[in-house]
Amino acid sequence: MKTLALSLIAFAILTACAGADVKPIIDTKGVDQAKYDQDLIDCQNFAKQQSGAGETAAKGAGAGAIVGGLLGLVVGGNATGIAQAAGAGAVIGGAGGAYKGNDSQEAVVKRCLSGRGYKVLN
Repeated sequence: MKTLALSLIAFAILTACAGADVKPIIDTKGVDQAKYDQDLIDCQNFAKQQSGAGETAAKGAGAGAIVGGLLGLVVGGNATGIAQAAGAGAVIGGAGGAYKGNDSQEAVVKRCLSGRGYKVLN
């Protein structure tokens, strides 16, 4: 259980800013590269204000642990079974939360660049 929790925390830390640092593919025809580079930095900074992988992974892990623990309790598990179900729920919830956090930050960067007139291709 401790190894599982530590693994999840390490994963969350390593992916904490990955979504905001996305570099979308844009149509560069007629684009001033220096202006684009500055706009990209601005948009990435806006995205960092959105909950990232680390924060949403922690929330997802907490919720998953609760649901897993309750499920273990409902099916009549013993203390070990309940703890294992809670651990499995934490891992699943944490992974889902990390993905959602990164996805949200990437979406902010892409919308920001689109709003500034760039043609975002991905």
